[in-house]
Amino acid sequence: MTSALITDLPVSALPATAVVSDALSFNPLPSSTFSSEPVRSVPCRGKVWLVGAGPGDPDLLTVRAVKTLAACTVWLVDDLVGPGVLELAAPGTRIVRVGKRGGCKSTPQPFILRLMLRYARQGETVARVKGGDAFIFGRGGEEWAWLAERGVQVEAVAGLTAGLAIGAQMGLPITHRQVARGVALVTAHTVDETGAGSQPYWKALAQSGLTIVCYMGMSDPGRLARMLMASGFRADLPVAVVQRATCADQRHLTTTVAHMAADIETHDMGSPAVIVLGDAVSHAMAMANDVLDRAPLAEARLMTAG
Repeated sequence: MTSALITDLPVSALPATAVVSDALSFNPLPSSTFSSEPVRSVPCRGKVWLVGAGPGDPDLLTVRAVKTLAACTVWLVDDLVGPGVLELAAPGTRIVRVGKRGGCKSTPQPFILRLMLRYARQGETVARVKGGDAFIFGRGGEEWAWLAERGVQVEAVAGLTAGLAIGAQMGLPITHRQVARGVALVTAHTVDETGAGSQPYWKALAQSGLTIVCYMGMSDPGRLARMLMASGFRADLPVAVVQRATCADQRHLTTTVAHMAADIETHDMGSPAVIVLGDAVSHAMAMANDVLDRAPLAEARLMTAG
């Protein structure tokens, strides 16, 4: 089987013989496939692997992920998967990019589900390749349940989520004795249009003393900052914003809750990015050549990976 590849990489860098623009323009399925799928109506000879591809740097893939990807004949790849991961595909692998990113044009989730189902019923070994870990804001549980209801065998491979990878990447202790005794992974999608958010939830986080790792918070940083302060987060609480964590083009800045929205705009920070809030941020030791002060931060510092 020849490869069908959707990628930003040069074609010469990958084992491809055909290139298409995206999953919706490359439609190998008959229209009837997208009608309501009967549960367990068709025997399934294939299998789906939910593979966490880590935060971007292919060196951070697990050994099991590398072995699993090498054995899969079809990859359905999320938009946040690093380009270096695609270089690991075996010749003949069909790679279809099924991009999903907040605030951008995305492949519809029902399409992705039925694409996995169709390939599995054709006897393919399918890798649903997700940035980070499939079970941390990756819809892994939903996809597993949907496929299992239709008789598809599913397994998962753990991946390193960006919010934890940045700790080692930048010397930022996500937990730190006598400073942060725990960590909470949250999504800013709980913030509503007024900036109010789920107030009891965010108020509890403000009082917890935990390091808060916030995903999907870049669509409206001003609204997020207002909600944080309204919920009781200190205006001078240290914040790190990390864009494209662990990738060669990683950028990051350090600031405070009060200044983070303005600093994000000033330095043109964008998605994908993770926002880390908490006093542990001020203890970081390796954010770009040790230039980060260990004292609470009063102004933004912008660094790029070198």
